[in-house]
Amino acid sequence: MSEPESRIDPPGMTRIPAGTFRMGSEDHYPEEAPIHSATVDGFWIDRLEVTNRKFERFVKATGYETVAERRPKAEDFPDAPAENLLAGSLVFVKTAGPVDLRHLSQWWVWTPGANWRRPEGPRSSPDGRMDHPVVHVAYEDAEAYATWAGKALPTEAEWERAARGGLDGQEFVWGLQRLQDGSPPANWWQGEFPWQNSLDDGFEGSAPVGSFPSNGFGLFDMAGNVWEWTSDWYAAQHSKDADDECCVPSNPRGGAEDESHDLAQPQFKIPRKVIKGGSFLCADNYCQRYRPAARRPQMIDTGMSHIGFRCIVRSEPIADVQQ
Repeated sequence: MSEPESRIDPPGMTRIPAGTFRMGSEDHYPEEAPIHSATVDGFWIDRLEVTNRKFERFVKATGYETVAERRPKAEDFPDAPAENLLAGSLVFVKTAGPVDLRHLSQWWVWTPGANWRRPEGPRSSPDGRMDHPVVHVAYEDAEAYATWAGKALPTEAEWERAARGGLDGQEFVWGLQRLQDGSPPANWWQGEFPWQNSLDDGFEGSAPVGSFPSNGFGLFDMAGNVWEWTSDWYAAQHSKDADDECCVPSNPRGGAEDESHDLAQPQFKIPRKVIKGGSFLCADNYCQRYRPAARRPQMIDTGMSHIGFRCIVRSEPIADVQQ
């Protein structure tokens, strides 16, 4: 795992050195436990989340159509009325007042015609937001972009190693305190979710990438803004054997595809990958997950208006890496 003596960083990317770090947390949500040591090889990672501008370049070059833009096939949904088989995605809609936070359907609305080109539905567009992170991307959309760019999606361990910025064991990517100089150092929801946002960070929704200070590795938006896909299958907790005294796992992969299903819960019959980093919808009264240890399951066929991604390169970069 020795680092090369000299290297050329791919454009827009930063080298994360090989190393061992403490992964996870035992202070917040059960899926983040247990804390354990993990070792990863060195790799490069995008300094910024993939933007609408970059994703548009990919689409123009390849003609790619995202999952949200495709009309569902009747054979995949035999019980669904034909009129319900419409292309679309889930869009966040602020509520008029306080609601029962156990019921996500009060603020997530299935919106026909919503996709990365139409973030809030048919009458919206990304105009003026080309430097915001692309959203409404399902897992295969993010993977397709990464392949085109000559890159890959990070594992959960790689993502968390990069997000921590060298601050091992700290609660936030910037340290121990939630605020810096009394202000939010990232884009999350301030106020009472999902109806009252005080906008202390200056943004109602996503922010242009790089709007907030970078972490110790020079990476932006590793907390808040949008959730980011990883390549790991989701498991309800980190393995309890992950920190065996005899050895520290090297380049660990979490979960397995069959483990990412929960047949007791019908909504989880679709495999789930780990998403990391939290988003502009994370609020202290509902979802304090704008932390490096935080993790959530996301169904691989579902993009939403607060999920994006960034890419990595694990080996020496090739000359024609797309940007």
